[in-house]
Amino acid sequence: MSELVWDEVKGFFDPDLMGTLPDVWVTDTSFEDWQMLFDLVEAHGWRSEYREGDVVMPLPRAEQVLSLPVDAESPTLRVWPVPDVLAIFWFLSDDAIEFDVDLRELQGQERLDILCEFITTIGRRLRKPVVMSPEGDWDRNSPVLGFDVEADRVVLLAQPWVG
Repeated sequence: MSELVWDEVKGFFDPDLMGTLPDVWVTDTSFEDWQMLFDLVEAHGWRSEYREGDVVMPLPRAEQVLSLPVDAESPTLRVWPVPDVLAIFWFLSDDAIEFDVDLRELQGQERLDILCEFITTIGRRLRKPVVMSPEGDWDRNSPVLGFDVEADRVVLLAQPWVG
């Protein structure tokens, strides 16, 4: 169970306020961090699906994925930490791990706890902050919550919105 309370943070999970697919990211990463993420997915037994375009393939090594030619089909890694919660990882660069979650799947305390556990697991493994911000926050300047390495838990990074 997370330390966040649904009634206090539900505005951050309102698709009308945050966008349906908020951005979750880890900065200052490397090929090694990506590989740790791949290994984490396998170690936890999370259902996953690696795709290049529309073709489902076995998950290669991170360095291979991040070294694909610019004109290659866009790779994605879909991860289900639980059956009805999907995270889609985008391979935009080796120096940031970026993924989307669907707020329609994350309503209520139980689902909030699932997201916080997923983010915490990634943050602990990488020993880096994992931050969520509204959809399209390309400058990454409006984080709302995230895994704090020092606190070893997910914390609020903004005042809760009324939603």
